[in-house]
Amino acid sequence: MRSVAALLAAALAAAGLAGCGGSGSGAEPGASRQATLVLDFIPNAVHTGIYAALRQGYYSDRGVDLTVHAPTASTDAPKLLESGRAQFAILDIHDLAIADEKGLNLVGVAPIVERPLAAVIAGDRSEIRTPADLAGKTVGVTGLPSDDAVLRSVLQSAELTLDDVHKETIGFNAVPDLAAGKVDAATAFWNAEGVTLQRKGIPTRVFRVDDFGAPRYPELWVTTTEQEKHSDPGLVGDVVAATRDGTLYASSHRGQALDALLAANPELDRADQAAELRALERANAFTPAVELQNGTNWRNTWPAWEAANGIVATQPKFTDLFK
Repeated sequence: MRSVAALLAAALAAAGLAGCGGSGSGAEPGASRQATLVLDFIPNAVHTGIYAALRQGYYSDRGVDLTVHAPTASTDAPKLLESGRAQFAILDIHDLAIADEKGLNLVGVAPIVERPLAAVIAGDRSEIRTPADLAGKTVGVTGLPSDDAVLRSVLQSAELTLDDVHKETIGFNAVPDLAAGKVDAATAFWNAEGVTLQRKGIPTRVFRVDDFGAPRYPELWVTTTEQEKHSDPGLVGDVVAATRDGTLYASSHRGQALDALLAANPELDRADQAAELRALERANAFTPAVELQNGTNWRNTWPAWEAANGIVATQPKFTDLFK
């Protein structure tokens, strides 16, 4: 739901990804194994655990020399993984499902955000109090399939359909268009655009998709290829473990985790990232819910929701995507 290309200033080639090394399976004993991780978007609060792990030495302690890059487009990560130019990536769960449908052999090995981040955000909370109040309103979408899925799910909770609203493609302008009253509501991320609008003093009302029809699926995943997982399981396990240690550290050392994020990305605004991190923590976005731990909820319901809402044509097979 965001414009990655519009916000990133440097190309992957300029960042040196063309020469990124492999997993290091042929390295001498005791040698550091080089690996590259491509983010899903420009660095932000959802990635604090990764940057905290880098700064605390959790990757290097496990013998992994990890390089982190931002993408230039949302399609970069799957291509880089398949070509072997990156060993790991952070992928949105919907992008992982789409990649699988296209025949790419990618697998999610660990979630970094444990609940959906998508929402329908209304610009006037006094006028739009429930999803039913969206009837007849103008709702902005980016044009991505996941937007229609989120909007459809929220509307269905009020027995409405997409035909009951005026859908307008606004690209990635949810914040300025809502602030200016150009649309009544828009699909966006509650942890990013939602926080930005709140900090601007816009009296929004946020309908998070997992409160209105969608299962509570983990949104963002550390992803690799089937080949990488089988050829170098030790590297995959070490990256997963270090990332989880970084997330745990960030949850109890928020200030230091933000320091790590900002030190690596000084162009970010600390107050903005602190607000986004607080929103994520308050929503328990880094904490697995019971249903995520035992698999009785989203594993059984997410594939059907994903297909029913048009993100993919057929239900994803859970065991093919997450290992």
